[in-house]
Amino acid sequence: MNEEAVREFVRRCMSPGRFQHTMGVVAAAEQLAQVHGADTQAARLAGWIHDLAREWPEARLREHLDSLKLPEAMRGLPAVWHGPVAASVAAKQLAVQQTDVLQAVFYHTTGRPGMGLLEKVLCVADATEPGRRYPGVERLRELANTDLDQALAESLDASLRYLLDRRLPICLLTVAARNEVWQQLRLRSGGAAQTAAGETDTGEAQA
Repeated sequence: MNEEAVREFVRRCMSPGRFQHTMGVVAAAEQLAQVHGADTQAARLAGWIHDLAREWPEARLREHLDSLKLPEAMRGLPAVWHGPVAASVAAKQLAVQQTDVLQAVFYHTTGRPGMGLLEKVLCVADATEPGRRYPGVERLRELANTDLDQALAESLDASLRYLLDRRLPICLLTVAARNEVWQQLRLRSGGAAQTAAGETDTGEAQA
């Protein structure tokens, strides 16, 4: 299926506001892919499909769970199911076969340990697309263009802080992803990596 057909399929799955966000993620993902050496077409495709199930009711999402290999950490958290469901729908109905694209979509709400480049691009694009408005987003946008891992680490910190402040459930995959990327940054800088994540707040819970 060509990109225009994917775009139209996705448009029919969501409200105008969510589609506007999706277009922003597509643009941000393409730009970050160009900067960091990822496949730009794969980044655009992941951007288009990542939220196609975002506005589905829990009952509809649950219908798809039996056919999914859902990680245990996700099972009791309906707020993160739209990523795995979107990946499944894309594979079955849009004939998307690229493993890296499907994996990026599957985990875009949570992150995971061992994230690949496209997964990082999509997560950061989702947090920094042009329509996002929250304290610290401009810093993350600037950082994303120079240090994708640092931007990812600070974005994960901000997402966790948002959930903690509101006493919302936290997916342990997000905690593990956050710990791993900060550890990698410390090793990269000889243990001197510092965070300014306290200045950021995504303003949206694993969205």
